[in-house]
Amino acid sequence: MHFKEVKGILSATNGMNISRGCLHGCIYCDARSKCYDMKHDFEDVEIKINAPLLLEDALRRKRKPCMVGTGAMSDPYIPIPENLANIRSCLEIIEKYGCGLAIQTKSNLILRDLDLLVKINEKSKCIVETTFTTYDEALCKILEPNVCTTKMRFEMLKTMRDNGIKTIVWISPILPFINDTAENLRGLLQYCVEAKVYGIICFGIGMTLREGDREYYYRKLEEHFPGLKQKYQKKYGNNYQITCDNNNELMDEFFAVCNQHNIVYGVEKLFTHMRTYEEKHPVIQLDLFNGV
Repeated sequence: MHFKEVKGILSATNGMNISRGCLHGCIYCDARSKCYDMKHDFEDVEIKINAPLLLEDALRRKRKPCMVGTGAMSDPYIPIPENLANIRSCLEIIEKYGCGLAIQTKSNLILRDLDLLVKINEKSKCIVETTFTTYDEALCKILEPNVCTTKMRFEMLKTMRDNGIKTIVWISPILPFINDTAENLRGLLQYCVEAKVYGIICFGIGMTLREGDREYYYRKLEEHFPGLKQKYQKKYGNNYQITCDNNNELMDEFFAVCNQHNIVYGVEKLFTHMRTYEEKHPVIQLDLFNGV
């Protein structure tokens, strides 16, 4: 872990990452890809130590509140004390300026900041996103070894539901020959139904691999699934987009469950919803006796 003072924190679309790198150890992580030009080891997490100051300055300058998004490239709840302090400070600033929030994490450490999420949601819109990859808990500990399991994320989603906070699940990636089964998808969808998620983002039954990410993934395949690396190489070569053979049938089941339970699944519709600021006005109760 190391600190860095950066020059800016908010993107043109009001997205931010308060760190670079990760400790979760997910074997498929796209953020390892060389195209992101990371200058340090992935596990040597870079903490943007001045992120809260930059965020406050950026939000103060805005003419009106906005939705702030975080977690797309780097999980805001990497378990480093300075990082956890940074994300809480940023949430306090978002709440102070009446902005909305769309925050993505695989960690139930987000529950430590539930009080702030509720306050943000009272003024605007708070959306908590998480990833579901595998229903099998033992497999989850192989694919995502240093972060809470899918079941624990499911419990976190239920807590958000009970506090009136919208949730969105990313069912991604689905790894060929590992978790691309109907049983796995059904388990994940059942979690979504029980947690009453607002939406599910699913780009299809498959994954992406590119330079940097691919090499790490293949090393982990050799460690945990001997012989599978060669199967991938023969079938997919150096393809970036990898689609499982049963994509169509599993996606049909995905659409059917979402439609049955009124779960939003249009990717662009969900992205638009997460980026659209909504202000909540307090309900004014009339005093019937005083006419006020």
